[in-house]
Amino acid sequence: MSLSSVQIRNFVIIAHIDHGKSTLADRMLEITHTVDPRKMKPQLLDTMDLERERGITIKMQPVRMLWHSGGLIEPERPERSEGQEVILNLIDTPGHIDFSYEVSRALAAVEAAVLLADATQGVQAQTLTNLSIAQELGLVIIPVINKIDLPEARVEETERELVELLNISPGSILRVSARTGEGVGELLEAIAKRVPSPDISSQADTDILKALIFDSRFESHRGVITFVRIMSGSVRAGDKLRLLASGISYEAKEVGTFAPGLVSKSELTAGEIGYIVTAIKNPGEVKIGDTIVKSSQVDRALVSPLPGYKEPRAMVWASFFPEGEDQFEALGDALSRLKLNDAALTFEVESSPILGRSFACGFLGMLHLEIVAERLQREFGLSVVTTAPSVAYQVTFCDGSQEVISSPAKFPPREKINAVMEPWLRIEIILPTRYLGGMITLVDAHEGAVVSTETFGGGGNAQPTIGAAERIRLVCEMPLREVITDFFDALKSASSGYASMSYEPGDLKAAEVERLDILVADELVPAFSKIISKRSLPFAARSTVEALKEILPRQLFVLKIQAVAAGRIVASASISALKKDVTGYLYGGDRSRKMKLWKKQKRGKERLREHGKIHIPAEVFLKMLKR
Repeated sequence: MSLSSVQIRNFVIIAHIDHGKSTLADRMLEITHTVDPRKMKPQLLDTMDLERERGITIKMQPVRMLWHSGGLIEPERPERSEGQEVILNLIDTPGHIDFSYEVSRALAAVEAAVLLADATQGVQAQTLTNLSIAQELGLVIIPVINKIDLPEARVEETERELVELLNISPGSILRVSARTGEGVGELLEAIAKRVPSPDISSQADTDILKALIFDSRFESHRGVITFVRIMSGSVRAGDKLRLLASGISYEAKEVGTFAPGLVSKSELTAGEIGYIVTAIKNPGEVKIGDTIVKSSQVDRALVSPLPGYKEPRAMVWASFFPEGEDQFEALGDALSRLKLNDAALTFEVESSPILGRSFACGFLGMLHLEIVAERLQREFGLSVVTTAPSVAYQVTFCDGSQEVISSPAKFPPREKINAVMEPWLRIEIILPTRYLGGMITLVDAHEGAVVSTETFGGGGNAQPTIGAAERIRLVCEMPLREVITDFFDALKSASSGYASMSYEPGDLKAAEVERLDILVADELVPAFSKIISKRSLPFAARSTVEALKEILPRQLFVLKIQAVAAGRIVASASISALKKDVTGYLYGGDRSRKMKLWKKQKRGKERLREHGKIHIPAEVFLKMLKR
């Protein structure tokens, strides 16, 4: 029997980081008996060990649940039924700003979003960012307050913030405790009643298969597995399919849904969310946002392919060097597979005369960079040397030519540059008003400018409590290079952990920057090069040199570390040589014997200092990156 789209509800959970999305998903899985209680564990939908260790969601994860609704009210069928089994397709999404592209792709595949707000923290910055994307897509918003069981919960204040934000009545806001399960059943019932069924009538030819790829992954024995939302038509195992954008044709080896593991089915129909096993062995042939159609229907379907996703814009750039040159091909293959699962990752081959071949990689933020480096280590067993993170600068040369440069090692000398433009961000910060003065000082210290401030919360005509009145929304602009250094940590310190931040790309503005190079034993190490603002150049040079003095292993000779900018040494330090008692085996006798050995040792150290080469371990580069 074919599945009716009336029985399907597709939705996501969106919220700020650590507001309880994964815990709420766990309770939903328990209540709907989707997972055997013996197999249940916290953060079940977070499939990577890295997600569990950090307590964050990195990858979106779909799951299909069955819910027996006590009675449905359909927009197209106003009469109330006696109860119906409803298919709930949930996509659990990340909350960190670095993974907002994951959220945007999930939102494009559903009809509704559960907007989760932590009762102890209220509406946060990333909550607003995700809400804005959902509203632009015209999704139904179901507001929910979580953690109502905690003693410090500010339920009434959070409710007023949501009322003001969404312009809704308080009665439409649900209250739950994802930890205890209180109110989760009522939330599932509200999803069944409020979320509209998938609308396939808007498609001109409802019999034509059109499936949107919103995610994918790679398995060595089955090739690329695409995660799809079926917009119209149906697909079965054995169907001949084609990817419209790339033109690749293949046969569907298997189709199915998520429970949350892959469960094969005979057919996927319009409105469903599921997967298709393609057996494609080249990960680069499958693009996120592509449209899948049947090969026999290509001519009819080409007139209206599904709108894909905007290409993610890399915010941070760094180079990945394999520890050994023989691992270069393996690193390229690993990055290709990660890109299949992480569409926001970009990379291209580059070469360094000192460190050899590498990959210039683009990321959405510092956390994204760190996660990719850790996944390379855990999933592929590859340790990489990572250069200092940088941003892409638009450099205008004296001859009038322009070039976008993201690698500090490629940044030209000052005498060749006419002008440099750098990307800025529009940042939104929500924090208690008592920290406003310190926050404005912090923004100024990072070369930013405050655009506007607005009291946040208060609930319209309702009399706000002291807690609600103390929250404020601060909008400012800041160079991206300042944000990727230590701004987020400084933000938390300046606000005692109460502030939250979200950002979006802004315009290009003139930059006053300089390239800072690091010499170790008189040899340039490109991985330590940075592009620094002239204002903070002296401090950055001293801190980098001092950090290397602590981290670099001692050698048999005095190791000299120098920071060079604009042709002059800005800071320097030395690491004393390892000492060996070359006279320890001597006993008694004339002192001249000892002096001969000391002089011989001194000459040897001088030769080492002139001709000695040092190997910098990969751990040094990683420690410098974390600093």
